[in-house]
Formats: sequence, structure tokens, C-alpha cells
Amino acid sequence: MRCSKETMLLYAVTDRSWVKEQTFYEQVESALKGGVTCVQLREKDLSEEDFLEEALAIRALCHDYGVPFLINDNVELAIKCGADGVHVGQKDMEAGHVRSLVGDEMIIGVSAQTVEQAVRAQEAGADYLGVGAVFSTSTKADAMDVSHETLRKICESVSIPVVAIGGINRNNIMELSGSGICGVALVSAIFASKDIEDECRMLKKLSSEMIKV
Repeated sequence: MRCSKETMLLYAVTDRSWVKEQTFYEQVESALKGGVTCVQLREKDLSEEDFLEEALAIRALCHDYGVPFLINDNVELAIKCGADGVHVGQKDMEAGHVRSLVGDEMIIGVSAQTVEQAVRAQEAGADYLGVGAVFSTSTKADAMDVSHETLRKICESVSIPVVAIGGINRNNIMELSGSGICGVALVSAIFASKDIEDECRMLKKLSSEMIKV
């Protein structure tokens, strides 16, 4: 699968800390049923063996729905499980090095907070950028705030898709209208909701409206 603006519309980033009535697998499937267009598996505490087992299961699930499956940070595991892509931060492996390891077919996403970082990532071979935090968020304590003006400048400075992340939910998503982003990446707005499937339907509708304004 290749990266496109359409795959960035409603980008789900997993967080198993929100697992309650549903299992982790069921939560991801509910998000897919609700219309998410991309799934990133983010795990910080699983062993490599458990991470790989989970990655294989979620990859198969995403492919059942025709949705790209990405791994957060772990390039080696992304290769091992046959993921469609990998997302790296500024403190992780540099995009050019990632590309040399994964080849031309795998999607590479890079986190960026400045125009300079965004341009550098594009030049190094990134397929898309994740920019944030655009709103305050408790999901990632070390996330650096990015003003909506900076978000707009980043979108104007690169030709690859840009997805906004950080504290986005149904109540503030329309504030990102006119920024130039292709969609939003969400964590708690999806996985902390009582009805993940219905919430994703609403979020996808709002995201579609937001990028058209």
C-alpha cells in the first residue's frame, strides 16, 4: 500500500491503556469498522516477542479492511512483521537511514514540529509528516506544542501529506480548517470513547468537512 492524502484522513494511533470492556483487538476492529483510514501500532512496554505477535494479528486485521498498517518507532519489527510502514520521531532513526533499511515500498512517516524539520524529513525520503501537538494532550507528556500558524507554514513548505496530532477531538477538530493538513491522527479521541465505531464515523465526517473548508 502506498501513502496518499486519503490514507491520512482519519489516522488511528493505538493505546492499550484504554482497554476496558473490549479487548485491544476488538477496539482496533471497531475503529476500522467506523472508517479509520490508517492504523499505527504503538507499544512501549511489550516484549519483542509479544509485540511481534500482536503486530502480525493487527496487520492481518487492517489488511482485511484495506487499511495501511504502520509500526511506531521500531523499524526492525516493522520489517519483520511486514508492516506497510513505520513512523519515527525526531529522536529516533533518521528518515534517510530508515529508507535504506526498508526499501522503496514501505511508507515512512516522520514527526515534525518546525518547518526546518519538515523540509529535512521530506528531503530524506519521508512519505508523510505527523505534526503536533496542535492542542494540549496528556497522551504524550513530552510533546512539543505547535501553533496553528506553524502548522500552516509546514503544510505550505512541503509537498507530502501532513497529518495533525495532539489533543484533537470532535470539539476542536474544525479549528484546524484552512491549515492545509490532509487529516488528523487521534489516540484517546478514538480509543477512550465509549462507542469507538460510532465515534470514528463522526470523526471521519468532521475530518472530511474540516479539510474542505
